[in-house]
Amino acid sequence: MMEFSTWDILRNLLLATRWTVVLSLASFVGGSIVGLVILFLRIGKLRAGRAFAKGYVELFQGTPLLMQLFLAFFGLGLLGVEVPAWLAAGLTLILWSAAFLTETWRGCVEAVALGQWEAAGSLGMGYLQQMRYVILPQALRIAVPPTVGFSVQVMKGTALTSIIGFVELSKAGTVVTNATFQPFTVYGFVALIYFALCWPLSKSSQILERKLNVAHRHH
Repeated sequence: MMEFSTWDILRNLLLATRWTVVLSLASFVGGSIVGLVILFLRIGKLRAGRAFAKGYVELFQGTPLLMQLFLAFFGLGLLGVEVPAWLAAGLTLILWSAAFLTETWRGCVEAVALGQWEAAGSLGMGYLQQMRYVILPQALRIAVPPTVGFSVQVMKGTALTSIIGFVELSKAGTVVTNATFQPFTVYGFVALIYFALCWPLSKSSQILERKLNVAHRHH
């Protein structure tokens, strides 16, 4: 039987961590872009756009992420469409993230006082100008902490992609455990790596919140 040193275990886990980070970044950035589009539909003037955005959000928030991953990977496979695990994982997480970010940001936009809309309107601004110059800058201040906080959820969500064969940190933990028979050491490292990835995000969320609040008070 091969002997595995602690460094061998850690090195293998760190190699898989790269994929957790890449998938999290792609999902968060992609989810932000899609979420912004859905947000504009959700709060826009078009009834059809509002109905579509509402249905989209309810669908992705109301079904488990695990089921969405299954459908993206195995469902399309049944239809004869071969989807690589990384693509199914990335697309699912982007669409899932977009639904949650849309609702978070909608709450932030609605938290901006009605008087701000009226003031912008009285200056002769159109809807898009009101959004760009008056509403979104204020909503952004409120949105930063929950948005950065949600990135932690995205990071944790990547662990579920192991179910469709995507080798990220938690999947690598299982593989390494099966090879080394040292579950305590392996999962101890897995927990520490997740903590090292997630803790700075939650901390920076608190710091940004404080900075933005201070800047707001000075105005």
